Amino acid sequence: MSVLICFALKEEAAPFHKIAAGRPGIFTVITGIGRQNAEKSVRSFLNSCSPELVLTCGFAGGLNPELKIGEVVFEIGNRKSEIGNQFIAAGAKPAKFFCADRIATTVAEKKKLRDGTGADAVEMESAAIHAVCAERGIPCATVRVISDTANENLPLDFNALAKPDKNLDFGKLF
Repeated sequence: MSVLICFALKEEAAPFHKIAAGRPGIFTVITGIGRQNAEKSVRSFLNSCSPELVLTCGFAGGLNPELKIGEVVFEIGNRKSEIGNQFIAAGAKPAKFFCADRIATTVAEKKKLRDGTGADAVEMESAAIHAVCAERGIPCATVRVISDTANENLPLDFNALAKPDKNLDFGKLF
């Protein structure tokens, strides 16, 4: 089976690359942060390759107060798939995701998103990737690790460190 695994940042992909290096049929794409970057990157990849499954992976912020840092959560996209059972068997939890246009950095912002969407977790790329896959009839799932809980503020406003294309300006970060 050929699988495309999408990460927004190379830092998110690094642990996976160590495990999957050299395995046939596994492709990774670093999409960049946000819907536009994700859509552009995935469309570009799919113009030359047609995987049997696409996974959008990386970190997500917790909106559900029950989710803890390090928990793996998932949502099956455009087709029902047995892969959900495999995720559960591996210890992942089903969740509803909200694809935001900015990083949710405060408890108040996370609560507002939770109340307004009913989502369990927030991230910034999956909706675009799911939409592209739905157009092409490719099964897609989101698999994310909770990086921060609903009840904690991030240590800084990462949105202030973003370039116009949504990617982080590491010069500003340093």
